[in-house]
Amino acid sequence: MRLLIHLTALFILFSPAVTSQQTDLLPAPWFPSASYFRWSFTPETPRAQLQPPIRLGDFVVDGKLELSLRAYLELVLANNTDIQIQKLTVEVPKNAITRAFAPFDPTLSSSFRSNRQRTPTQDALAGAATLQQLTQPYQLLVSQTLDTGTQYSVGFRSTRTSTNNTFATFNPAVSANLDFTFTQPLLRGRGYVNKIPIVVARTRYRASQYTVEDQLLRLLQAAENAYWNVIEAREGLKVQENALGLADQVLKRAQLELKLGSISPLEIYQPQQQYANAEVLLTQARYRLIQTEDQLRRQMGVDLDPDFRTLPLVLTETVLPPADERAMDKERFVESAYQRRPDLKSVLQNIEVDDLQIQQAKNNLLPNLSLSGNYSSFGRGGEFLEGTSSSVGGGPRIITRVTPVGFGDVLDQIFQFNNPTYGLQLTLTLPLRDRRAAADLADATVNKRLDYLRARNLEQQIRQEVLNAVTQVENSRASVKLAEVALDFAQKRVDAEQKRYDLGVTTIFFLIDAQNALTVAQSNLVTQSVQYRRNLLNLLRVTGQLLEERGVRIE
Repeated sequence: MRLLIHLTALFILFSPAVTSQQTDLLPAPWFPSASYFRWSFTPETPRAQLQPPIRLGDFVVDGKLELSLRAYLELVLANNTDIQIQKLTVEVPKNAITRAFAPFDPTLSSSFRSNRQRTPTQDALAGAATLQQLTQPYQLLVSQTLDTGTQYSVGFRSTRTSTNNTFATFNPAVSANLDFTFTQPLLRGRGYVNKIPIVVARTRYRASQYTVEDQLLRLLQAAENAYWNVIEAREGLKVQENALGLADQVLKRAQLELKLGSISPLEIYQPQQQYANAEVLLTQARYRLIQTEDQLRRQMGVDLDPDFRTLPLVLTETVLPPADERAMDKERFVESAYQRRPDLKSVLQNIEVDDLQIQQAKNNLLPNLSLSGNYSSFGRGGEFLEGTSSSVGGGPRIITRVTPVGFGDVLDQIFQFNNPTYGLQLTLTLPLRDRRAAADLADATVNKRLDYLRARNLEQQIRQEVLNAVTQVENSRASVKLAEVALDFAQKRVDAEQKRYDLGVTTIFFLIDAQNALTVAQSNLVTQSVQYRRNLLNLLRVTGQLLEERGVRIE
């Protein structure tokens, strides 16, 4: 018990406490807590359980899934499988931080051996004709490497020996040692350089977080584009329904005129063809809407729930974009992208890793100078045998008194440090030529230059992407205005041709042509309006503002 108390105190003394900077580590219980044994000997088998989609019922209105853009994005963030995959990818580099601390974990080793030996002797002074010995050594060792580079060990060694040697003074005999040893690097491997793998792991973890943020930007853009694809398909269906209505009116009037004999039978074919073409385009628009809605359901995870996958979708956003006449400052958008783009931040994190690796490579060029020390305290016990020989010429020893010296007395001798052994050693290992370290330093320098060039290349790419995105938004803004003007003229032309046709001063060909032009103008306005939304969305992504604009916060 006294041995356990002493060694437990030493173990607590030399074990480093968890600092506030280690809160990102995985739980790893300390010995000898109960959780340590559960963790080591009865670990739970990890189970991968997939959760069903959530919050779908919050947006059901009258048996339909009614979604604004904000509500849709909330469901995407909660249920999208690709986004959930990206969230999990960051856990692996996070676990690497815990792994980087592994070299500084203390270890406890213990061993016990029992060895019995029987040896015939050739000398009367051997103490027996056949010498029998039982040796039982025991060892307990705690060792650790500190983040300063110091390596230490605290060991307890005990040996119990019993023999039939009549000359033995202690039988059985117990000897014990308490040993302290340390080695402190003075040049290579000293101080902060030992923490570099931890700092590198944390830096790469931050880089992985930026990478996940960049992927989230792209996935969110794709999800929102799917929303506008449904809007475009829905409005396109309305345009084709209107076109079919116009074609039906013209066909019915032509059939009536044919019945009254006011037109030739040859003139009925063009209205019939117009009506048939409108039916084909309407059918295609219906299936296009179904296809885009299925893609939208997948983005929200609705396809995973049989109770919601067949519900009709009602998207509340309008097709026409809000009027925005503000001038766009391209340079301001570029600067915003430089500050916000997560992919650029990830590359800059690589430069920090390069600096750390250069420090480590420089340290490896230093001579290996270390200071070592040891201190040992000795204790002895057992049964002390006092006696004399039976004759001057030797013979069996006569034991006059047996004085027991217990194991507790041995421990007292050890911790009183009355029988010490200690020493110091200075060791210098000087590489006369170290090509590996020189090559490692050269590689680290080259990698840093490469990462600087990659960062500059990415900055150029970002600038080009932002300039293109701004130009596309401005182009879409102008295209929407022109499409509105074109639609207005197309509607006026249809009205004019209808009046002329009613007056009999034009043919049905010109009326149908005007109606086709109106349908094209309506479709073009829908296309340009949705494209404006897409281009504005792309501008938010390339400038890194999309998550903030959509109210998304990464934790």
